[in-house]
Amino acid sequence: MPEKLTKRSDDYARWYTDVIQRAELADYAPVKGCMVFRPYGFALWESIKDVLDRMIKATGHSNVYFPMLIPESLFKKEAQHVDGFAPECAVVTHGGGKKLEEPLYLRPTSETIIWTMASKWISSYRDLPFLINQWANIIRWEMRPRLFLRTTEFLWQEGHTAHADAQEAQQECSQILSMYRGLVEDYLAIPIVVGRKSEAEKFAGAENTYTMEAMTQDKRAIQAGTVHYFGERFAKAFDVKYQGKNGQLNFVSTTSWGISSRIIGTLIMVHSDDQGLVLPPRIAPTQVVIVPIWKSDDQRRAVMDVAGKLKEMLNAKFCTKIDAREEYSPGWKFNEWELKGVPVRVEIGPKDVKNHQVVLARRDSGEKSSVPQESVLKTVAEMLQDIQASLFRRAGEFMDANTHRVDSYEEFKSTIGEPGGFLSAHWCGDAACELAVKEDTAATIRCIPLDGKPESGQCVYCGKPSERRAVFAKAY
Repeated sequence: MPEKLTKRSDDYARWYTDVIQRAELADYAPVKGCMVFRPYGFALWESIKDVLDRMIKATGHSNVYFPMLIPESLFKKEAQHVDGFAPECAVVTHGGGKKLEEPLYLRPTSETIIWTMASKWISSYRDLPFLINQWANIIRWEMRPRLFLRTTEFLWQEGHTAHADAQEAQQECSQILSMYRGLVEDYLAIPIVVGRKSEAEKFAGAENTYTMEAMTQDKRAIQAGTVHYFGERFAKAFDVKYQGKNGQLNFVSTTSWGISSRIIGTLIMVHSDDQGLVLPPRIAPTQVVIVPIWKSDDQRRAVMDVAGKLKEMLNAKFCTKIDAREEYSPGWKFNEWELKGVPVRVEIGPKDVKNHQVVLARRDSGEKSSVPQESVLKTVAEMLQDIQASLFRRAGEFMDANTHRVDSYEEFKSTIGEPGGFLSAHWCGDAACELAVKEDTAATIRCIPLDGKPESGQCVYCGKPSERRAVFAKAY
């Protein structure tokens, strides 16, 4: 492992991997394409998961768990769905030393098995809405793996809901998008563009896919979460019907939605720097670290006494650690906690004890300040709040500065190369134009923004009339 992190300006991809491995978030597994969550990385995932799980339950959804083995006959009931996932599927053909009578798919997603079971449970309008969520692992065979971003096995939550009609299902999509936005913007401090995917980019089998697109520091797009509206497609494939109040049988309208451990990769590439991770305080596994400094046993006793009292006080409101390891120097500890992205560091030495003060260091800016010990709790609380807001503001300013309106294809081609970023351009809606742009520039339509206003113009590629702009970008 390198002694120093690769600089972003030298090799962004190498820097990204360095941060993950040096900060001990994850490592490569013996299974090609897979990764191992290390304790600190899993603590970060748990922090995000805990926040989102509370949000999901607050909106009336219940957690469940379904098997990860899906019979081939179920998986193939919805043609578009299976066609979309076929290249990524892993299939079990043998078990117990024998060839199976029917192959079993390792879940790439759970619609097929969930709606098979739901068809037994839903029979009346009284059974609706059907609102469930599953925290699970997913298998999608990955040819070009990257830690967190693309791995053969990853972690996620997948919500699945059934509703009496299309209007209720679309309301569910809007509610979940709002919930996701609260997580990503308010907790992860990541600004996003929310929009609808094009036909070519939507989820296999969905009528509509809604997405949240973030911008990384190398000016690429990365999908932070998706919501899918299926209409009656899965209901018809799996015969999920309910008897309405009028006695008539109707098919349900369904949705699904998910955020995966890929969000950790997004978090890294939006906020972190050449010193390592930069974590928003609201989801940092450790929000404050206290580093006591001493040279003699007498100094150690005095410093540790104050450090212990500070920890007890801070830990009442914030996740706080004391790093009292004697085998490492204070400077080594400072570097390690910077690398791990802890938002606030508290330094206390003999002089600080004598002067009844501590030194506070911010991870986002590196600024240091001396504060009286009696005001540490108040100052740290204000500092953490300011760091959270500062990270969101900084990332938003970066995204705004690198979002460009373009109206000609020549301008499009020159801008997508340098300076890059998000390109807001008219698109006629023709998939042929979308594909031509992708093949020519490697840029894809990330979304048609939901807050975009109707605007007459000409398709950036073919010149045909267009009523709305789409966001194009190169993406992870």
